[in-house]
Amino acid sequence: MATTESPTGLDTHGIDASGEVHRNPTTSLLYAHALERGEARLAEGGALAIDTGVHTGRSPKDKFIVREPGSEERIWWSDVNAEIAEDRFEGLRAKVTDYLSGRDLYVIDAFAGADPVHRIAVRVVTDRPYHALFAKTMFIEPSEEELGTFDPRALVLHAPAVEADPDEDGTRSGTFVVLHPTRQEVLIGGSFYAGEIKKSIFTLMNDRLPLEGVFPMHCSANVGPDGDVAIFFGLSGTGKTTLSADPERSLIGDDEHGWGDSGVFNIEGGCYAKVIRLSAEAEPDIFRTTHTYGTILENVVLDEDGVLDLDDAAKTENTRAAYKLEQIPNALPEKRAGHPRSVVMLTADAFGILPPIARLTRDQAMFYFVSGFTAKLAGTEIGVQEPQPTFSACFGAPFLPQPPAVYARMLGKKLDEHGAAVWLVNTGWTGGPYGEGERMPIKATRALLSAALSGELVGVEYRTDPIFGFDVPAAVPGVSGGLLTPRSTWADPEAYDRNARELASMFTDNFAKFGADDNLVQAGPRV
Repeated sequence: MATTESPTGLDTHGIDASGEVHRNPTTSLLYAHALERGEARLAEGGALAIDTGVHTGRSPKDKFIVREPGSEERIWWSDVNAEIAEDRFEGLRAKVTDYLSGRDLYVIDAFAGADPVHRIAVRVVTDRPYHALFAKTMFIEPSEEELGTFDPRALVLHAPAVEADPDEDGTRSGTFVVLHPTRQEVLIGGSFYAGEIKKSIFTLMNDRLPLEGVFPMHCSANVGPDGDVAIFFGLSGTGKTTLSADPERSLIGDDEHGWGDSGVFNIEGGCYAKVIRLSAEAEPDIFRTTHTYGTILENVVLDEDGVLDLDDAAKTENTRAAYKLEQIPNALPEKRAGHPRSVVMLTADAFGILPPIARLTRDQAMFYFVSGFTAKLAGTEIGVQEPQPTFSACFGAPFLPQPPAVYARMLGKKLDEHGAAVWLVNTGWTGGPYGEGERMPIKATRALLSAALSGELVGVEYRTDPIFGFDVPAAVPGVSGGLLTPRSTWADPEAYDRNARELASMFTDNFAKFGADDNLVQAGPRV
């Protein structure tokens, strides 16, 4: 086996790498190999531009968890977590290792989790330099000393060119993302979309961390000058990355965190931002990364000279940029801080019903956390002709190996212990639904968040929403008073009432399937 630096124990994973093995290679080497192999193009500013082919996003229906004795009793078996038999896993593993054997390989050894007590050593093995660069970017790089004694506890075997045979392998299609919880192994094939690597490890951490008493969260996080930590739960498109990248606060991370006994810590070492129609004026720090060496751009349109067009969604609405956290000027080097003083739940309400901000009680926080509401927009998916409600438990159902109640109880416990204020923030529509109203002004959202995080909203007057039951500020400096009362922004207030009752019923119908305690049911809308 020829090696640039032979990774300890590589052969013990069943891979006979007779080609060259690059262990934790430099960014420049990965750039060179990706360009030489025609996997990538060089964009203006030095970013590496990639097309991921047919798959321009995750394939949630092709994700499986191995049903095996060590974990089967705690797994949330559902459409979210489809089961696959252990013998089928072994068959797929053999296909992947056979494919990787004899090829030039890229091995990334890194950590998931910035808290040394709760981090896990991850090894990613792939034959694609671009995907190796993605793993190097998104996970936390070990020091030279740590790399010398690195002992991987989780393994990702990544072979996107390998396709499954559904009849033989028990999959739905040729694509597969398979997690074996006890062995902490992941197999990925049939998709070149790099996000599968990061989210498979997040899924693993969502299973592992609760066993250690740590609350895993699909959220961004930042910290103010006086140490006040804020976390932002939210699904894709709600502003999780944008709103946490606040120049007045230090960024802990934009997507995946744990909340343990010592506070909040980032699970990752990088950011994976959605960049469709990214604005240099509204999001200058994130925009700058799209023109920077070391950034990976997925499915972004560029011309023959490498000039980017971030407004072009010809390939997908889900254009992405992956970059190191340190590329954001105010990123917190430690990637961890204390316990949150504020918990923000972001929703992009395309129905134009919810207020731009509302204060939640502890039980209301549990209700809206388990609900995980946002909305799909017309035109974003085939067959979607009007806004459709999306309820994703705990703002991240695709990444929850255990039942939502497990994570909801952990949130409730943390709120009881640390007394954080909880806010529901609508970054969606006002003045009517999508197509009639307008998007919530980002300046107003930022002003409301600034007031909430600074404590300015503690003593102001509130009104109780008659349908949803939460408290809404009557006035906030710098924000139009009418914006705080959604009904007044509609041309037809009675139409607002009808739509509000309909949305409230959607919430209660969705929540009923969880069989929650009556106090949490009562914390929901009044229908």
